[in-house]
Amino acid sequence: MSHTHLEPNSLINASSPYLLQHAYNPVHWYEWGEEALAKAKAENKLILVSIGYSACHWCHVMERESFENHEVAEVMNQHFICIKVDREERPDIDQIYMYAIQLMTGSGGWPLNCICLPDQRPIYGGTYFRKNDWINILENVAGLWANEPDKAIQYAERLTSGIRDSEKIIPSTTNEEYTDEHLTEIIDPWKRHFDITFGGYTRAPKFPLPNNWIFLLRYGFLKDDESVFTAVCHTLEEMSRGGIYDQIGGGFARYSVDDKWHVPHFEKMLYDNAQLISLYTEAYQCTKFDSFKQTVVETIDWVFNEMTSPDDLFYSALDADSEGVEGKFCVWGKHEFDKVLGDDADLIGEYYNVTEDGNWEEEQTNILRKTIADDDLIFKYKIDASTLYDKVKLAKVKLLEARSKRIRPGLDDKCLTAWNGMMIKALADAAQVLNHDHYYQKASAAAKFMLNNLKSPNGGLYRNFKNGKASITGFLDDYAFFIEALIALYEYDFDEKWLEEAKSLTDYVLANFMDDETPMFFYTSAESESLIARKHEVMDNVIPASNSTMAQNLKKLGLLFDRESYTEKAEEMLAAVHPKIKTYGSAYSNWAIQLLNEVYGINEIAITGLETDLIKLELSNHYIPNKITLGGTKSNLPLLKGKQSNETKVYICRNKVCQLPVRTVEEALEYLQ
Repeated sequence: MSHTHLEPNSLINASSPYLLQHAYNPVHWYEWGEEALAKAKAENKLILVSIGYSACHWCHVMERESFENHEVAEVMNQHFICIKVDREERPDIDQIYMYAIQLMTGSGGWPLNCICLPDQRPIYGGTYFRKNDWINILENVAGLWANEPDKAIQYAERLTSGIRDSEKIIPSTTNEEYTDEHLTEIIDPWKRHFDITFGGYTRAPKFPLPNNWIFLLRYGFLKDDESVFTAVCHTLEEMSRGGIYDQIGGGFARYSVDDKWHVPHFEKMLYDNAQLISLYTEAYQCTKFDSFKQTVVETIDWVFNEMTSPDDLFYSALDADSEGVEGKFCVWGKHEFDKVLGDDADLIGEYYNVTEDGNWEEEQTNILRKTIADDDLIFKYKIDASTLYDKVKLAKVKLLEARSKRIRPGLDDKCLTAWNGMMIKALADAAQVLNHDHYYQKASAAAKFMLNNLKSPNGGLYRNFKNGKASITGFLDDYAFFIEALIALYEYDFDEKWLEEAKSLTDYVLANFMDDETPMFFYTSAESESLIARKHEVMDNVIPASNSTMAQNLKKLGLLFDRESYTEKAEEMLAAVHPKIKTYGSAYSNWAIQLLNEVYGINEIAITGLETDLIKLELSNHYIPNKITLGGTKSNLPLLKGKQSNETKVYICRNKVCQLPVRTVEEALEYLQ
């Protein structure tokens, strides 16, 4: 890295790789904290909060154009206390100022730049600014504060009140019985947006949105809705054939800029890939399509090869850029491609759509993707399927080896509790369905490390781990996704210590995140730093909302521990959100999964006896999306009490009604029809 400024600013002591990227800017950056906030008040200076993340391409562009520029830095340093925030470490700060930007401009994104009063209340902001526009804005806002401070204060009051009032969820007063019709009124408008040609939705850019497709897969299967089920399978096929998927290294980029999944925004995020592993695993369990299994295996291999820390945790992200150029690490010119592959270059070139002119706007550059059916290539080259797949397999090894000699994109090597929770769950899911114990061992090692190193003395969680230390108080998503992971581990190995930990963390959430005015949990703990607003996270986005995930955890743990207060809380949360789901199904897909479980019921499958593992393995060959599984030979769980014996038995309960025990999976499945 070339330092444009020899003396580092105070970010040199940060744990975040994103903040460290700015440590040699001539801007006098501070981390968010007491020093910077007190300085702003003492000097009566406006605060400039600039928020981004390490894999964000336009964040890097704005840094190069403005934050590394001495002329710009001079204006920023003179008039503002400048604070850099990594949105992944401090989503609580990002959440507040993102609302502010959306209220001001109607849209949001990163880099996010917000100018605030010395007391943190926002008065102006936006996303990416060109250098000259940025200087003008800074000087104009500084002038407003110097000459007409009352006007700035009035605007801050209106904006802050808008932030505090947004997304208020009112408790439901009706006790509604959920029916199929409630699902239909969500699905019917949703279907109109399916892209039947390229999969996904009829828009660009296209995000994978794994939670959307998990809901739609389960709905299509349980409801026997062929149009929805086909849309899901088609989308998964198209994504894994497109440039958004790394055809030789595994793993998905964050989104594609076009409507064909062709040109990715090249950054790879842990949270996307964790959720996509779970999605493709579930789709494979349901369809037995080998291509879905291959996507799971390759993506997990990428996670193990490139995203795993020596502590058994998982890193956050890979940058879009290498050598300052977006996508340079991943793309191929035909000459280099042919040289690596020799005699098979023509066949593999067609397999991956490699052309002389290049297949996207960067001259003579190709993004590997599949556009031709395997059968057509088999016919054209007069080979059989196994020969084609052997050649593809060998080509991947050669291309990957050649690519490994290139300068790699930047790695964001911080480990976040929430995202690690998602990856642990994904590995437990894949271990279960693919009968691959190594995946479970990796998931279990990560969970044990987190329980030993990311728990605070008072029983809560920390958000982050890097260089041997955790420093940020956990947010609701850290609890929600880690609890979900602990439940998934229990369903794999039936070790009740995971459930005890999940229950303990759930009780911590109930004690520290409750809001007396709504069934929703606050995003920040009562022990977190106090900001200008305490928000809830309710809408499902590229990551499901922490509240929807927590509601599902409460429902499952309520059943597993026979804890009525948990299930009642989950039901209150769903009832409060239910009226919103039909207005925009895609933004409430995780809540819709909970609704689906209410309509179809959750099958509680208890397995006892000496052959518990064999029964569980056989059961995992069958797709039962609305279930929890429990078992073992010794247990304190209410559903297993009095059922222990050496004789293998399967008990099926649903909606507080239990069937007589059976001895085989085949008999058990008859109860699930």
